[in-house]
Amino acid sequence: MSAAILSPAILSLLREAGLAGPDETPEFVPLAGGVSSEIWRVELESRTVCVKRALPRLRVAELWEAPVERNRYEYEWFRVAGEAAPGAVPDVIARGEDAFVMGYLEPGRHPVWKALLREGKADSRFAAEVGRRLARIHNATAGRPDVAQLFSTDAIFHAIRLEPYLLATARRHPNVAPVLERLAERTARTKACLVHGDVSPKNILAGPRGPVFLDAECAWYGDPAFDLAFCLNHLLLKCLWVPAAQPGFLACYDALAAAYLQTVQLAEVEPRTASLLPALLLARVDGKSPVEYLTEDAQKSLVRTVATRLLQSKPSTLRAVRDAWQGSLT
Repeated sequence: MSAAILSPAILSLLREAGLAGPDETPEFVPLAGGVSSEIWRVELESRTVCVKRALPRLRVAELWEAPVERNRYEYEWFRVAGEAAPGAVPDVIARGEDAFVMGYLEPGRHPVWKALLREGKADSRFAAEVGRRLARIHNATAGRPDVAQLFSTDAIFHAIRLEPYLLATARRHPNVAPVLERLAERTARTKACLVHGDVSPKNILAGPRGPVFLDAECAWYGDPAFDLAFCLNHLLLKCLWVPAAQPGFLACYDALAAAYLQTVQLAEVEPRTASLLPALLLARVDGKSPVEYLTEDAQKSLVRTVATRLLQSKPSTLRAVRDAWQGSLT
């Protein structure tokens, strides 16, 4: 049992929300989470829920700190996104200062998409639905001053996305640093819709009714290209993780990109995504949060080579990025 059972703040949150009785002592079971938060399954007498609490310092090798108020924005992202795309997010129940409560999704019926990809299970229809649901959230929040005001989280997004991914990578690659810095500047000033900020297979469940997005603590009103590029980037990198499934992963890339672009109603998303994607490729090798499964020097060298060439050639289509990546794998 986790020591978190003794946290007065979380117990108070559960009781104030009417989830736990005044004399009830819930059982907290730690769940495997990411680098930025603590997550528990909480066994209550009435139901099972999840509690998530943001950490002020992320669990990575380099020093990486982030404001804990991002917890509030994650809760609000779930609420707003759930209205735009019902079923695409967990139900949110209650929020405290640095933690919130959401519905518990049974792992047996909601496997993590990353785990399925690790097994080589590349379902292009599922990938297409990820693209469609993401586009619906972007469409529904585009041009909305109320949402823009609620998610004016520029400082947080800079701290946990632009600085550790683009700017930290620029410091390690002076030959393309000006390109990376310009991409960071362009992303920061593009204000179009509500952005998740961490659309990764590890944060998407394959539920019985389609994709469910998790971990929205990077939520920001900004550039939808960041979400699309972030997810497509993972599908490219998975080709090095499970080489036998490369054709399936590239089919998922194509399906997700096509479904998103057919659904989204915002202008110029594809060229911004295409130019940002190689920057994120390079960041997942040399930024502050490298992917854990690229362990061979040859794999990292390949990513650096392809990403650098693409940053210099400035592609404007997602097909161009995909073709350059596929060509490097043969």
